[in-house]
Amino acid sequence: MDILSEALGPGYITKAAEALLSEEKGTVLITTGFYVGGAAETDGPPGAWCVAKTLGALGFTPVIVTDALCSGIFEGSGIPAVYADMDLGEEDCLKLLEDLKPSCLISVERCGLNAKGFYGNASGQDIGRWTAPLSKLFEAASRRGYLTIGIGDGGNEIGMGSLRDLIEEKLDIIPCTTACDHLIAATTSNWGAYALCAALEKASGTACFPSAEDTAFFLAETVTKGLVNAGTKTPEFAVDGFPGKVGMQVIEDLHSLI
Repeated sequence: MDILSEALGPGYITKAAEALLSEEKGTVLITTGFYVGGAAETDGPPGAWCVAKTLGALGFTPVIVTDALCSGIFEGSGIPAVYADMDLGEEDCLKLLEDLKPSCLISVERCGLNAKGFYGNASGQDIGRWTAPLSKLFEAASRRGYLTIGIGDGGNEIGMGSLRDLIEEKLDIIPCTTACDHLIAATTSNWGAYALCAALEKASGTACFPSAEDTAFFLAETVTKGLVNAGTKTPEFAVDGFPGKVGMQVIEDLHSLI
């Protein structure tokens, strides 16, 4: 991800946080959930949870938008969730935007439509049958001027369309074509989400970034509900092959920095 981070330039996470804080404190739609081997992976939902909790503490109203793979993951934390159908269309997206009237849309590790016209994983396999087409929601929102933020770690996630040409040239992956206003690239998407939360706390001057302990509890809960570590495709307290404690150390380090 160093190639993408360098292309984004200095301060790109701070700029995303400042743009979000400049919006009205209304509803923020947060999408996540990436299909891996029959389940959603553990990269994405903890980051989305952390962003939702941070925004809630700042006076926003977070709403998760995902599909059935993440059913029941967020509601126990008091975060409402909307489950998109696999045949989600343009009219459905417009109705969702009209009904919820968001001030911003954020994607955390969510597969996007790629340059070959399908929803593909890191190996180039088509996972569209298990992936609600939420790229359509972001594209509809962008056309209508909504602020959009994308967080990813590979090049095939919603938002990575902002660096499509670079991804095609430098990375061995079919890039997502859905762009965003502010892109955050990270080693794992959860870590990028944690960094956004830290930037929101620093920029706002308000204590809002959840602790490593609380985030670890949520990650553990997702595992009990069947989410899998993408490195092994099994339910375990790990993310993208990293032990869960590594992500928690990232949070502790971020807290120390701010």
